[in-house]
Amino acid sequence: MRTTEDQLETRLAACSCGQLSARVTGEPVRISICHCLACQRRTGSVFGQQARFLREHLTVSGQSTAYTRVGDEGPGATFHFCPQCGATVYYDIRGMDGYVGIPVGAFADPDFPAPTVSVYEERMHRWVVPPPDAEHFR
Repeated sequence: MRTTEDQLETRLAACSCGQLSARVTGEPVRISICHCLACQRRTGSVFGQQARFLREHLTVSGQSTAYTRVGDEGPGATFHFCPQCGATVYYDIRGMDGYVGIPVGAFADPDFPAPTVSVYEERMHRWVVPPPDAEHFR
């Protein structure tokens, strides 16, 4: 769900059952796809797509359970998911306290902007084609 409040975009991400939600205002500061094996396992897909927002623009409603994962090369993250349906709605990135990550699929918005960054491409499934104008990292 998207709305415009005082010229600022407001987006609502939610779990499958609707118990847990995250409302963000403003545009994402980064939209990326990650092909690492951990994101593949976490999402059940061939990559994870996430948007990073300023934490000060986040409002969370509902209860979450947290799971912390140490990163392959990065500092790791704490994923917040619904204890009822299991869907991840947002996550905290270690060492980046001013930001929050939200899986793009949690917005259920086919008009969400395309990713501008693609990481861990050495683990990318051969048939995946990231946007050509995105930054590409092996």
